[in-house]
Amino acid sequence: MDSNSRGTVISEEDRLSMLPDDILFSILGRVDIRTAARTSALSTRWRSLPWLLPELDFVVKNFLPVPKPNPIEVSHMDEAMASLTKATSSFLAKPRSESSTITRLHINLYLSNHFSCDIGSLLCDVIDNGVLNGLDLVILDDKEPPDCLDEEMVQQADSVNGFFTAYPSVLACLTKLSLYNVCFRDWDIHHILFDCCKQLQHLAFFHCDAGLRSYWKIDAANSKLCALELYSCFFEKLEIVCLPKLDKLYWDTWTSHYSPLSFGFVPSLRELHLSCGATRNHKGFNLSELLCGTSDIHTLTLDFQGEKLWIHPEMKQLCTAFNKLRKLSVHGIFVEFDLVWTKAFLQAAPSVEILHIQVWEHACEADSEARNITFPDRTNPFWELQLDGSKNLLLKELQLVGFRPLEQQITFIRAVLERAPNLKRVVLKEDTEPCEDCDIGNPSYSLTGHVFPKNKRDQDAVAKKITDGIVSSAQIIFGC
Repeated sequence: MDSNSRGTVISEEDRLSMLPDDILFSILGRVDIRTAARTSALSTRWRSLPWLLPELDFVVKNFLPVPKPNPIEVSHMDEAMASLTKATSSFLAKPRSESSTITRLHINLYLSNHFSCDIGSLLCDVIDNGVLNGLDLVILDDKEPPDCLDEEMVQQADSVNGFFTAYPSVLACLTKLSLYNVCFRDWDIHHILFDCCKQLQHLAFFHCDAGLRSYWKIDAANSKLCALELYSCFFEKLEIVCLPKLDKLYWDTWTSHYSPLSFGFVPSLRELHLSCGATRNHKGFNLSELLCGTSDIHTLTLDFQGEKLWIHPEMKQLCTAFNKLRKLSVHGIFVEFDLVWTKAFLQAAPSVEILHIQVWEHACEADSEARNITFPDRTNPFWELQLDGSKNLLLKELQLVGFRPLEQQITFIRAVLERAPNLKRVVLKEDTEPCEDCDIGNPSYSLTGHVFPKNKRDQDAVAKKITDGIVSSAQIIFGC
């Protein structure tokens, strides 16, 4: 490298180092914690910056061997936890001034051996010294739900409870908590989450419950909880009596034969996402009854995961709950199903601005032996619709993901165009999450024999068929 080149490098480095701290912190915040630590060797200007970051992320899986082992053995977890503990100690053990507090600490870990004790002590120190403002804690367990026994879930609960008992300051600082494979059967989860965790705003459970067919009642008038996420949590019923700050609820997969959820006082609830594949035991329920108690939902997602509908036919009964709905997503509709029944939602929700429909077509799973054991035969939805002549004046965009040039889909789009005179865009997409086991784009592998039109000639032909005879200014957009 000649002298001019060296001068250019030094000049560029000097310009970078002259940036204000908040910009440099923003740069460091975009890389993992190990990379951030290495930047301390760049220059004297950078030497202390990583240890003054206002937001820190320690993710145990970032310390696993590369490529990541599959499955992850206990020895791998211990090695990763040893490295995580060392990194955490390096960042948290250094004293900070009052002006360099940690605004958010995200730590993702396994409760294994003495390492979790070391991390618990470090957390208590920074919390008790007033250095940490908010803690985002993820306690992992890598067993998949089918392979996780009830005794193992109880044991995981004992480990989690033991950790919180040993380090009570952690509960007081928690703003977000995520737990995996925990059975709360033997401890008072309500007291821990809503009496001890006074700062808790976000709660996520992955395959957690309080025992087979258990009920969970939440009555927490003083709670700050604004987001609740449940994944494969097999409560028979979740009854939310009072959660005044709850803004978002996401529940993916339940086992209740009827409605899995009921609301009491949830004045802040704006977003609700319900996703489940109805098994042979699902009897279904009235969505209007589940939504009773809500009054201000603006985003609703219903995902049927390619199986039969788990809601009963309704229309007028939904008007109250849909009064302020702005975005409606109906996902996981089996590709051979009619779509006309979804017009019931449009009539019940005249304020909807975005309608998002996602069609499910997976030839790899359509009639597999494993599926047939758990799920019933798919039956096309039949709703007796009594539609009036009112228009959806606010509807601006229709998205249809998994589009195929099938008669039922084209008929549905035409019906929406006729009902929504102010519609601006009709976006037709192939699929957002293509399946590795499905030969996408191959008609012989399609359940219907139809595939997404990819060349302009075919797209123009479809667009003409959709708009033929209809006066509409909506733009038909094809996207992958």
